[in-house]
Amino acid sequence: MKNQMQANPASQAVYGLGLIGAAIYFISHATTFWLGVVGFLKAIVWPVFLVYQAFGKLAM
Repeated sequence: MKNQMQANPASQAVYGLGLIGAAIYFISHATTFWLGVVGFLKAIVWPVFLVYQAFGKLAM
């Protein structure tokens, strides 16, 4: 038998909206083209920043 994981469409929508919002935020604060590219890459991995900051606050 195969074990298959099914994604929840609601979580995909939240991640998608977060991606769009983070991309707008990071790109709008960029002063050069390359900082805009880096901002877009940051927008792709925004949950990493969120979890890192949350663990930093919990550890105090």
